[in-house]
Amino acid sequence: MSDVNVPPKPRQSFGRRLFLLLGSMDLAITLLLVLAIASVIGTVLQQNQPYADYVIKFGPFWFDVFETAGLYDVYSALWFLLILTLLVVSTTVCVIRNAPNMIKDMWQLRTQIREKSLRVMHHNDQWSVALTPDKTVEQLRAGLSDAGFRVRQTEKQEGQLLSAMKGGLNRLGYLFTHIAIIVICVGGLLDSNLRIKFAEWQGDLKIETRDLASSDVPKESRLTVGNQAFRGSIQIPEGRVANVVFLPLKDGYLVQELPFTLKVADFRIEHYATGQPKSFETDLVLFDDTLPEPIKTTISVNHPLIHKGYAIYQSSFADGGSGLTLEAWPLDERAGAAPEKFEGKVFEKRQMTWGEKELRLELNSFRPFNINPDPTEDNPKNVRNFGPSFGFKLRSPTGEAREYVNYMVPVMREGRPFFLSGVRGSPAEEFGYLYLPVDRQGGMKAFNGYLQRLRDAETVEVVAKQMMLETLAQMSDTDSERLQESLQETLQTLVTMFIRGGFTEVGHFIETSLPEAQREKLGPAYLSMLREMLARIYFMDQDQTQPVTEAELLFLQDAADAIGSLTRYGSPVYLSLKNYDHVQASGLQIAKAPGKVTVYVGCTLLILGVFILFYLPQRRFWALIKQKDGESEIIFAGMSNRNPRDFDMLFDQMRTQLRQETGNSDSQ
Repeated sequence: MSDVNVPPKPRQSFGRRLFLLLGSMDLAITLLLVLAIASVIGTVLQQNQPYADYVIKFGPFWFDVFETAGLYDVYSALWFLLILTLLVVSTTVCVIRNAPNMIKDMWQLRTQIREKSLRVMHHNDQWSVALTPDKTVEQLRAGLSDAGFRVRQTEKQEGQLLSAMKGGLNRLGYLFTHIAIIVICVGGLLDSNLRIKFAEWQGDLKIETRDLASSDVPKESRLTVGNQAFRGSIQIPEGRVANVVFLPLKDGYLVQELPFTLKVADFRIEHYATGQPKSFETDLVLFDDTLPEPIKTTISVNHPLIHKGYAIYQSSFADGGSGLTLEAWPLDERAGAAPEKFEGKVFEKRQMTWGEKELRLELNSFRPFNINPDPTEDNPKNVRNFGPSFGFKLRSPTGEAREYVNYMVPVMREGRPFFLSGVRGSPAEEFGYLYLPVDRQGGMKAFNGYLQRLRDAETVEVVAKQMMLETLAQMSDTDSERLQESLQETLQTLVTMFIRGGFTEVGHFIETSLPEAQREKLGPAYLSMLREMLARIYFMDQDQTQPVTEAELLFLQDAADAIGSLTRYGSPVYLSLKNYDHVQASGLQIAKAPGKVTVYVGCTLLILGVFILFYLPQRRFWALIKQKDGESEIIFAGMSNRNPRDFDMLFDQMRTQLRQETGNSDSQ
């Protein structure tokens, strides 16, 4: 045999291959899978939080990795938007490729089918009837039409072919679902910050990271009024107005200008009996030059104000700049001096000089209620109202800061009142608490006076000398000058170490300075002498003829514990809240979503398409009628694109009905 030369298939162009790839099912499924994974990440990982929170949570290395991958704002990341765009293109190509055939298939009854194809179908049957072919065709056509099928008769070489179909609109389900994906993705792109990203890439927009007033934000960090999508927030104190909103981005923000002005006329909050917030609402006034009069309304959670496509939600509440009356009680060498009284406002920053320390005081917050777990109990479910509190930071000239939260009302601990002050070195830490004992007059005068005496070297020297003489009087060798100086110096040193680091430093001194052979004997003796010194200094200004009460001993113990913790407290003063003028601010979230209507249309198409696909299956029947030996032979077959079990029942029902109508009730 000679070789047969088969001509090679013509090679497709690159454009044609790209077109086929974009419209392929594999690409669409891959893109949908990636988007699904990205959505999971965006759900699990809280989005658009301050970058400092992410650094604390993940550490510097993983923070950089996740930031590079755009995981802190997944839905606005470049790769996410590109995948979304590619999915739109892919689905559009798929619709363009397949829509003509699907529309054609909606009406085509497939009259070109052959007898061989009918016999190999899963659903088929054959029987003969004693009727002429024309009469048989008439009976079959009537039966199919009565069942709701469109029927067409075609002359074939082997006989008459009846083609029937019902549910042709099923193909619309495929078209609607694919078009819905396109429409929803387009709506998502319209509601993305693609415009902001593009402006940032071009250098026309710069994310602001400084803490500035809205009026001071430069032009390159402001967005003018337009139809772009955004979601931002603003806190407006009572009686104040605002016409901008802040959009958090990366490690900073942008300012979005609004075509109207908002005024918070009043803010109300209801509390449960425990003090926990129950509900809150805002009386809002919207000023718009295009309106004949301002809009006055009340918004609350889940009841926003919609105006010109802008949705204004009640999202939170905060302090609006409450006025605080504070007293600064000195804790350093100035202890005992009268407290310094001054006025301040929340969010105010001012340079303060206390003794030799110059610190910046940053008043951050005020809360009239504090329902918190009781730190004096082991059960975290036990909570109580600690009363008003204010938060602040003390920042050194080098930029290092400690964060504090002080409570106005004394709290009870083991039946005794204390002023409570929380402190931490960074937001990643839990607050540690300093308990300052409250004296019988309800203030800090007794504690501060005791601290002053402990810090006064002359007072400590006098008490140490008196205690030294009393101690040596009980010993045989009391005239040794060296022994007297050594004992007095030891007593003064113990007090100095206690002031510097509390019992912790004294214990460290015992562990590291005393010989191991003498440590077990001298250690308890040193601690006993220190406690005696602390007690003598405390009681030196009291009437020695009166007996010492248990309450005084407990106050001494609490004061000593507090003084031993002052080094870790890290502040030269204790700020006490004496009075306040509470000003509340309403937290509003303002959003604009120009693609919302587009998404709604896409969702409607998707629901309609899925409904058609599931509840309107396409079903086809064919009947080939041939004349054989004076009878009519019928080859009956059918198929469906969905619900094969339901079609089994329908096929059995139809062939039984058609057999009866053509005069043959025997099943084969």
